[in-house]
Amino acid sequence: MRIGILLAVVGLGIGTLIGLYIPVVIPQNYAKYMSIAALAALDSVFGGIRAAFEDKFDQDIFVTGFFSNALLAAGLTYIGDRLGIDLYLAAVVAFGVRLFQNLAIIRRHILKN
Repeated sequence: MRIGILLAVVGLGIGTLIGLYIPVVIPQNYAKYMSIAALAALDSVFGGIRAAFEDKFDQDIFVTGFFSNALLAAGLTYIGDRLGIDLYLAAVVAFGVRLFQNLAIIRRHILKN
């Protein structure tokens, strides 16, 4: 179990480093979509780490949640742009709250053990 969590954290770190050092330029128009999709993906990763600590991790649920959350967030952003409403803020608040909740639970698991 711990090795899986360690691999997830190492993979997240390696992915972050690759993203920082590969010179990929995202057009300004797509920056909002990419940022909200990245936030949704981070929410799924932290949820997966939390589930692993609670011995409830299921790979199928993780993978489907990862992609469906990112697509839903990007879709909300697209619809909001078309309607002239900042619908992406709903996703930012929802994923932000979940990120902090998952991080707090992960921190408690680490401190207890």
